Amino acid sequence: MTTKDVNQGNAPAYKPVSMTPKEYKQFAKKREPSRSVGMNCVRAFLIGGAICLIGEGVQQFFMTAFHMSEREASNPTVATMILISVILTCLGVYDKIAQWAGAGTAVPVTGFANSMASAAIEHRSEGLVLGVGANMFKLAGSVIVFGTVAAFFVSIIHWLIEVWR
Repeated sequence: MTTKDVNQGNAPAYKPVSMTPKEYKQFAKKREPSRSVGMNCVRAFLIGGAICLIGEGVQQFFMTAFHMSEREASNPTVATMILISVILTCLGVYDKIAQWAGAGTAVPVTGFANSMASAAIEHRSEGLVLGVGANMFKLAGSVIVFGTVAAFFVSIIHWLIEVWR
């Protein structure tokens, strides 16, 4: 549409966007919904704590019902928490909780399971190999890589501290 068309009354007037990056940033900032950092922290704390509390309850159940030590009960506890997370992800419940709680649902085991299950569900229509298998680690891959790198550096620091003692 040209200025000529607008002046002749042929169509509604649309002005081309000619903002500088700085002007656009100010424009976008005015329209961005405000976030309460304090409330987000409280929500993350409550949900993250609730997930950990459930995990502790599961571990206590294994210790009591099957007479396991704390160390023996840790593996089935992790497996149970992963199973619960995947089931809630498949039902769409985990995502709703995550939208409300934000980072509180990123508690390592359940957040990791959710990221893998979400990617698998999203790509299931592409088939088991090229869809689910190829994309399951899409989000979780970065967690694995950065977790491994962080563990490497922490172990080097630990080793240096032990050597210098």
